[in-house]
Amino acid sequence: MKLAQALGANALADKDPLPPHLRELLLARDPMFVASHWLLAGAAVVGVIVALATVRPWGLTVPRRLLLTIVWTLGVFMIARSIGVLGFGFAGDALLLTGVRPAPVEHAALARTLALWDLLLWSPFFLLWGMCWATAGWRLGRRGSLAKNRRNAPSAQVGA
Repeated sequence: MKLAQALGANALADKDPLPPHLRELLLARDPMFVASHWLLAGAAVVGVIVALATVRPWGLTVPRRLLLTIVWTLGVFMIARSIGVLGFGFAGDALLLTGVRPAPVEHAALARTLALWDLLLWSPFFLLWGMCWATAGWRLGRRGSLAKNRRNAPSAQVGA
């Protein structure tokens, strides 16, 4: 999506949970926002490479601790974002939509609309994405410990 937006598309750009002044810059295709979209598209490509490194044979050349750290960090960050630890997410959206946390007076309707979009689209997406990263980290860690156990296990003696 960020690549499409960097190339000029407006796919869901108006649903990005940003304060109004930043939202206007995004929709006006401000050069800094276009540059940030290119950076995020590049980060997505790196994420694909990291994900593939957890399951492809060439990924064995990457130090396992580094790969585990990256994968678990991404998983925890994505899950935290979906829950609302970072301000957005299920908790923050629910608090705003139920009126427990008041919306900014100057753009209350927009804040509620964006919270609803975040609650129904972005937060579930980040939760799913984070769970995928956490699963990849768990499987990568487990694969490493299984290999270690096999190396350390006494081999069966033939003809004993």
